[in-house]
Amino acid sequence: MKILLASSEVVPFAKTGGLADVCGALPIELSRMGHQVTVILPAYRCAKHCGQPITDTGIDLEIPIGNHVVGGRLLRSQLPNSDVPVILVDQPSYFDRNQLYRENGRDYRDNCERFVFFCRAVMESIRLLEMDIDLIHANDWQTGLLPAFLKVEYENARGYEQVASLLTIHNMAYQGQFWHWDMLLTGLDWKYFNWRQMEYYGDLNLLKTGIVFADSVSTVSPRYAQEIQTSPLGCGLEGVLYHRRNTLTGIINGVDYQQWSPATDGHLPATYDEHTWTEGKPICKRSLQQEMGLPENLDAPLIGLVGRLADQKGFDLVAPVIRKWVASSDAQWVILGTGEPQYHTLFEELSAEYPSKVAARLEFSDRLAHRIEAGSDIFLMPSRYEPCGLNQLYSLKYGAVPVVHATGGLADTIRDESYDPYQDSQANGFLFDRYEALELDQTLERACHIFRHDRSRWQQLVKNGMTQDWSWAESARKYAELYESTIARATQICV
Repeated sequence: MKILLASSEVVPFAKTGGLADVCGALPIELSRMGHQVTVILPAYRCAKHCGQPITDTGIDLEIPIGNHVVGGRLLRSQLPNSDVPVILVDQPSYFDRNQLYRENGRDYRDNCERFVFFCRAVMESIRLLEMDIDLIHANDWQTGLLPAFLKVEYENARGYEQVASLLTIHNMAYQGQFWHWDMLLTGLDWKYFNWRQMEYYGDLNLLKTGIVFADSVSTVSPRYAQEIQTSPLGCGLEGVLYHRRNTLTGIINGVDYQQWSPATDGHLPATYDEHTWTEGKPICKRSLQQEMGLPENLDAPLIGLVGRLADQKGFDLVAPVIRKWVASSDAQWVILGTGEPQYHTLFEELSAEYPSKVAARLEFSDRLAHRIEAGSDIFLMPSRYEPCGLNQLYSLKYGAVPVVHATGGLADTIRDESYDPYQDSQANGFLFDRYEALELDQTLERACHIFRHDRSRWQQLVKNGMTQDWSWAESARKYAELYESTIARATQICV
């Protein structure tokens, strides 16, 4: 199959979250399977300086935006350690900026215009580069117009007749909602601005547009695919998603084990695998304790948290629990991330008052994230909702037993210890069902009790997690199957 994957983020060119990791890894795995994949994204300032070689294709763009025409050009690169081509849409007034979507805490006011331009440029690049495409794989609201442009303007155009479209939703909370007059920027007829297609409570909604017009819709875990068909996780679009339920699929994201494996990780003081972790992981734990200023104590459970410090990630539950634990338990806490000011204040105060139990780095460090996975006994992810989640999968590989809220991809990948890790090789962590601080507290207590008093059971949990395969190979196979069924459905509709 010949796939054009369009995204606003792709590692290593541009990243704010997991979308970039998916769109940087999936194409490489699909290419290994024999499929022809081309990736396309905006030529942001950071993309031009990411270290990958970039050349000019010599092809210029003239894109209609509302009642005027905006010029641009197409650049070419490739994904690292692969032959997957990457096309970058260059338009400096739109994309040569400090950040991707927002600056100083505010979204760019012209975000709708920027991504209308990008989507039209994607459609034109197929013709200008003479690409033979079977399917356009759009990702999130920034590319939500692609299925609409394909259906409304390009379906019968030469070279586009048999092209199908798939939209993958990585997070329902971000929908690309703009005032209704931005409909003029799209160039689409006002007749499509209605409650069934592009309109949402008087506004233009680009994610809804993609959901409605795409031949298939997917999201990043089977559980999340079910959750977003109901309130509150449908974020207002649950009815639209329920209407499309027969073409909605959930596929768990994969892990790039070239980047995330304790057996080869250059960030670690000692490497290890599922056979040698009992020797290597204690070295990593002591080293992390030293680096973070915590007492070297292998018997104290070390709890790691890495990510955005926000309510969505469950820090409203963590706050009361950690306050209780620092006063009553010898457990150590290592926190890495940035986010909402109240959590910065919380962890600054706790690390100052309890320096032997709490160590916080209010920043992002890829190196330290790897070291926390390797040095932690428990990795905590109490997210209010989590479309897929990757840190719990990294944790499994690194032997840090996950404690998670049973939602989205967390529920799809973590099987509770109560299923008996000796008899069930899928048992790999601890889950709590109700989103309550008491449930989190009790689940952490259960995990720490087993860590302290039933070492053989704990070791079996670690072994189960480390031997499970969450690589991109299986996820890419499922995407390929989805591509095939989407193309078949679109072809039948065309005929």
